[in-house]
Amino acid sequence: MAKSKLVKANKKIEKVVTGGYEKTRDTVVGGYKKVEDTVLSGYKRIEDKFVDQFLTKDGETVEEAKARLREKTEKKGE
Repeated sequence: MAKSKLVKANKKIEKVVTGGYEKTRDTVVGGYKKVEDTVLSGYKRIEDKFVDQFLTKDGETVEEAKARLREKTEKKGE
């Protein structure tokens, strides 16, 4: 009888501890992902602005300029 009470108590403790760990993990990972997304979107915005201002040719979109530059870089690497 005493052994089964200890087993039940240990199971309850286990659930509380693992539940707390999972909540903390989810919070930390969620926060990290939010920061990562914010930084990446900011970087892309700055990159697009730079390409638009300095690297596009007449009538060329930002995407077309990036594709042209990518092709040029790949050819240079060959």
